[in-house]
Amino acid sequence: MQNKVQLITYVDRLGCKNITELSHLFETRFKGLFGGVHILPFFNPIDGEDAGFDPIDHTQIDPRLGDWSDLNKLSGQIEIMADLIVNHISAKSKQFADYLKKGDDSEYAELILTEDKVFPNGITEEEIKKIYRPRPGLPFTNFQLENGEQKNVWTTFTANQIDIDVTSKKGVQYLESILNTFQKAGVSMIRLDAAGYAIKKAGTSCFMIDETFDFISSITEKARLRGMSVLVEIHSFYKTQIEIASRVDYVYDFALPVLVLDTLFNKTSKNLKKWLEIAPRNVITVLDTHDGIGIVDVASDEGEPGLVEDEVLSEIVEQMHINSDGTSRKATGAAASNLDLYQVNCTYFEALGKDEKLYLIARSIQFFVPGIPQIYYVGLLAGENDMQLLKETNVGRDINRHYFTKEEIRRKVHTEFFEQFSELIFLRNTHASFQGIFEIVDGDDEVLHLKWNNGRAWSELIVDLEVMDVSIAYSHDTGSKQLTFMD
Repeated sequence: MQNKVQLITYVDRLGCKNITELSHLFETRFKGLFGGVHILPFFNPIDGEDAGFDPIDHTQIDPRLGDWSDLNKLSGQIEIMADLIVNHISAKSKQFADYLKKGDDSEYAELILTEDKVFPNGITEEEIKKIYRPRPGLPFTNFQLENGEQKNVWTTFTANQIDIDVTSKKGVQYLESILNTFQKAGVSMIRLDAAGYAIKKAGTSCFMIDETFDFISSITEKARLRGMSVLVEIHSFYKTQIEIASRVDYVYDFALPVLVLDTLFNKTSKNLKKWLEIAPRNVITVLDTHDGIGIVDVASDEGEPGLVEDEVLSEIVEQMHINSDGTSRKATGAAASNLDLYQVNCTYFEALGKDEKLYLIARSIQFFVPGIPQIYYVGLLAGENDMQLLKETNVGRDINRHYFTKEEIRRKVHTEFFEQFSELIFLRNTHASFQGIFEIVDGDDEVLHLKWNNGRAWSELIVDLEVMDVSIAYSHDTGSKQLTFMD
């Protein structure tokens, strides 16, 4: 994977109707900005209950967006990352429909994960309490088969997302068929979605247990044999992320978004610098994604301290709500359906009070810490919370999933803000120093000083947190140059 900024986007929410139009966007308005693109679920259908993360057919592109030949053409232009949704299939899939009709006689019976497969003697109250839940409620949904039999089926996320037995023969074949399809289409990297929940075992949390690591290692090896690298998507305690990173190609630095907020809100780089001393280096850095802003990634865990003190973390969450004029509160927790217990639903721009300079400082920090930076499409255009979409769907995360029109994009890219953001992206993409050695320059916690060195090439970021003054300097053929932001 190129060490350049990547874009995270849906095909149809960035002023595009299909993959061909998205390709045109990279050739025109966004030319030279990105070394790769993570295209969020483009499978059939893209407009299910969870914005494509509940595919009826994971091996088919939604016909409204195009087909695999269109994706293959795009892969010749830019590196493509695609989601491998390992934990579940749609309740509307042919596999689950066949299971509902035929029960244990279905050819897909072994694929569907039911409660009794994990707990053949029934589940106790104590065992239920041990299961780690990303959302409120039980991890099962009761379905009635055509013969009248009742079955509790694992549904970790929603009743429309049917968990599969990834260890079964059918489960292995199912996932390998998707990998084969991706390989033929020119996908160079896969993102393992919800991989932490894929393995269930009685008496455990059913989240990131030892067998889960084995599963991730196995599917990573299969992807590598097909020429694809693997990014694992897991929100968890920071020490778990460090352990996962040692076993896979890439993990997200999900701690970074809140640590940057902590740095800017509290005017101290103490917690961020501590994390950068121990953080994995094989990371994809983000400030925003299609999900909310993760909290669990920096929080304490069963009495063990996190990266940010719990009291301070609560204050950061409250400040996000204040900065967004309370709109994020309407999309977080019990205020909206499709609940996430570990995230605040808000655009990163709104979390920073729509302060353009502060936002550019945050992006500068992201670009200067180790890792390959990704920018979410809403963040690229400094998008605000979409209260209309939230009202229409009552899905909390939709507050940060705006459908941009071509006209909105045209206006956004012709602003001083976007011009400065683009300069920052170009610097990160092209300057040789970022291929070198990272250094945290010693100093007071009220100043964040990060530097990269690669032979005679160097670049540095200095943020005076007391007055929010930023300096970006870098080597140049004529000596050195500086990049400055608006006040």
